[in-house]
Amino acid sequence: MANQSPLPAVLGSDTLVHVFDEPTILHADLDAFYASVEQMLDPRLRGRPILVGGGIVVAASYEARRFGVRAPMPVRDALALCPDAIVVDGHFDQYLELSSRVMEILESVTPVVEQISVDEAFLDVAGSVHLLGRPSEMARVLRRRVREEVGLPLSIGIASTKFLAKIASARAKPDGLLVVPPGREFEFLHPLPVEAMWGVGRVTSRKLRRLGIETVADLAALGPDVLVPVLGPHAAHHLTSLARNRDPRPVHGGRRAGSVGSQTALGRGLTSVEEMRVVVLGIADRVGRRLRAKGRMGSKLTLRARFPGPRSVSRSCSLPGPTASTATLYEIGMSLLTRALEASDGEPVTLIGMSVSGLRTDQVLQLALDVDDAVGPGNTKDQKRRLLDSSVDAIRERFGRDLLKLGRSARGDDSFRRLSEKS
Repeated sequence: MANQSPLPAVLGSDTLVHVFDEPTILHADLDAFYASVEQMLDPRLRGRPILVGGGIVVAASYEARRFGVRAPMPVRDALALCPDAIVVDGHFDQYLELSSRVMEILESVTPVVEQISVDEAFLDVAGSVHLLGRPSEMARVLRRRVREEVGLPLSIGIASTKFLAKIASARAKPDGLLVVPPGREFEFLHPLPVEAMWGVGRVTSRKLRRLGIETVADLAALGPDVLVPVLGPHAAHHLTSLARNRDPRPVHGGRRAGSVGSQTALGRGLTSVEEMRVVVLGIADRVGRRLRAKGRMGSKLTLRARFPGPRSVSRSCSLPGPTASTATLYEIGMSLLTRALEASDGEPVTLIGMSVSGLRTDQVLQLALDVDDAVGPGNTKDQKRRLLDSSVDAIRERFGRDLLKLGRSARGDDSFRRLSEKS
């Protein structure tokens, strides 16, 4: 490259990247996402060490990470490292909503966005450069918009491959931007410790260091045959290729909205099925509302129950047709929970989650005959439930979500079911 200036450091919001050409693959990663959301929702938590989770740390703020706290680890071990940490159960419905808003902002610069988790995504902005300018300028706009419109910090790495962009975003944290100029990839990559590589965890790290491999450069200098007896053929070839920045994987757009889900953490856990009914009803309400807001229906429902340990059990059901009905999701969800509890041995349930997949548009619905009293997509009972859902959604949209809440009546029966059957 003509201008061999030093590799750029982590970029602040006012720093320019002085390169003639820039790579076009971005990795955008929300910093300590769950913990950052909790600090945003409750200003009293800002600047303080936060642990999200019940028995296990799901996420830790940077203030807690300075004490060696990492996810996942038992909360009791985290509190031994950081006694002043504040433990919160988490607002998982908020996480999903905020994630969706961030992804919409990312899609404002390119349609080629590949979301790989709730808090991170790859972007390929090659097709947007002629309209929006250099990738680093787009990244600065994205970071500013996410901060101003959502209230969360976003770190971005820019490089010539997905692998290198992800490493760059990790090195940019917290709340930074890092560009790896073309032709300077090895200068950036090879001095890093092997633990910086995507896919090298504690076990693999120990194996590599026993062989005297401490940096990415050490790994790149070896042929995969040396590592096959230690790591196996797939991992050996994969890691040596990445160490040489060989990563031909393209960014795949349109990978969002494969499913719609929600979950609720239950602290130390519940053992009462009646109490779990209220939780499942609330989750079904959130999932159904999100499906209807997106104009989607789903044909597969999956329920996950987590027990102490942590140990989780998942049960799934393929529906006879697509649905977005809160009541239908609740009834099937309870059926799946009953099956999951068969494997519990009476243990408390510490988290319940539900997701709907097999999504399709709700613009076309095949009507069905009322052959029995069951709820089927398109039959009379299902249509009544659709009308009820639409009425509830409209009232909440106008007067706020908290005006109507689904729960249990004083008699102990399910109030939503009673409303549904009387519609």
